[in-house]
Amino acid sequence: MGGVYCPTCEAGVEVTATFCLSCGHDLTLQGPITATGHDLNQLKDVIRLRDDLSMAQKFDMIAQVETGADPIALGIAAAGDDHDDGGTDEAFSATAEVAPGLRTTQWNHKAADAAVELAATGTTLGQLKKGGAFNEVDDLFKEAMDIGRTATLHLLEVAQGAVLPANDALQSIPVLQPPTKSFCPKCGSDIHANAMLQWKKWTDMSTDALVIQLEAAMQASMMHVAASYQATIRELKDQLSDAEERAKSTPSLASKSASSTPNAGAKSAENKKIPEKEKTPASVDPKPAEKKETKAKPKPKAGGLFGAKKPKKTYDGEPGGKAEWFLAEALDTVYDPHGTGKPIKGAMILARSSEGNVRVRDVVRTYAAEGEGGISELAWTSPLTKYLIEAYDAC
Repeated sequence: MGGVYCPTCEAGVEVTATFCLSCGHDLTLQGPITATGHDLNQLKDVIRLRDDLSMAQKFDMIAQVETGADPIALGIAAAGDDHDDGGTDEAFSATAEVAPGLRTTQWNHKAADAAVELAATGTTLGQLKKGGAFNEVDDLFKEAMDIGRTATLHLLEVAQGAVLPANDALQSIPVLQPPTKSFCPKCGSDIHANAMLQWKKWTDMSTDALVIQLEAAMQASMMHVAASYQATIRELKDQLSDAEERAKSTPSLASKSASSTPNAGAKSAENKKIPEKEKTPASVDPKPAEKKETKAKPKPKAGGLFGAKKPKKTYDGEPGGKAEWFLAEALDTVYDPHGTGKPIKGAMILARSSEGNVRVRDVVRTYAAEGEGGISELAWTSPLTKYLIEAYDAC
C-alpha cells in the first residue's frame, strides 16, 4: 500500500493536492480515498474525535493513513460487506471458459423453430418448411451452425482477453474486461466484485435465451438462402418440362413433311402411266371380301352436357407440398366446361401479355401461397383459373 487515490479515476494523488492530475477532479469537494476505499477526510475526523488518544498519537495515526496504512488494521474503520463467493474470479478470469452454455448447446430448441416459422409466415420459405423440404438437410444446417458458433466463440474470447487477436481486424473488437478495482469511498465495499457477481448470475440465467436467439437467426438465414436456391431449381425444372413438351410435338411435324417428299410423287406418277387395259384382272380378288368382325368401342361415360365427369383425388401429405402434388397428379380433376378432352398441363398458358405469360403452374402456386388475392388480374381473364381453384380446393 502506498498513498491515497482519486475517488473518480482511482489514480494516485498527493495528500495536499487540490485536484487530480489525471481527471481534474476537485479534491476540495470530495477528498481522496485510501486503498481500502475509505474517505481520507472522514478518517481524519474520526481520529480527531477519539478521546483515548493523545494529540501526538492522533497526528501519528493521520500520517500513517495518509502514507497508505490500512485503516481497518489500525482499528479506525470497518471493512465493507464481502458478498463475493469466489465465483466472480472464476467467471471473469482469462483462463475461464468463455460462454460454456453456447459451447454445449445441441441446436434442438423448439422455441427457435417457432420463431423461424413466425418470421417466414407468408413467404416461400414458410411453404417449403411446412412441406418438409428441409427435413433431409437438417444435419447440414446443424453442421453450418456449429461453424458459426465457433466463429462467435472466437470473437468472445478475443473480447474477454482469453486469446490474443490473430490479425489486425480482430484488434478492433471492444475489450470487455472489467477494471481491476472499484470500491465505495464511504463504506469500502468492493463495488466491482459485487457488480461482477450480479452480472455473472444474470448471464447464467440469460445464456439459454441468447443461444435460442443465435440458433433462430442462423437457421432462418440459411433456410432463406436454401429457399431461394430451391425456387431457382424449380424454375429450371419448369423450363425443362416446357422443352420436353415442345420436343414431343416436333415428330408430328416431321411426319407431315415426309408425306410430301419426291419419292411419294414418283410412285404416283408411275401408277398414272400404266393404261387401264394392261391392268390384269388377276389383281382383283374374285372372292367377296369377308366382313370383319368389329367390336363396338366402349363409349366414354357421359358426364352431362359439358363433358365427362372428372375423377376425384385427395391430398394426404403436408400442407406445403399440395401445390406440387396437384400439378403432378391431380390436373386431370380440373373441370372442362367445353368438353374438348385436351389434357391440362402445368406449362399450359392461360393468358399472354407483353410483360409475360401466365401458366397453370403459376396460378396454382400463387393460390397455394397467397390465396385468391395474390392471383394477378391477367390470370383472371382466363375462365380456367376459376376451375383450377375449385379443383385445388376439392383435393
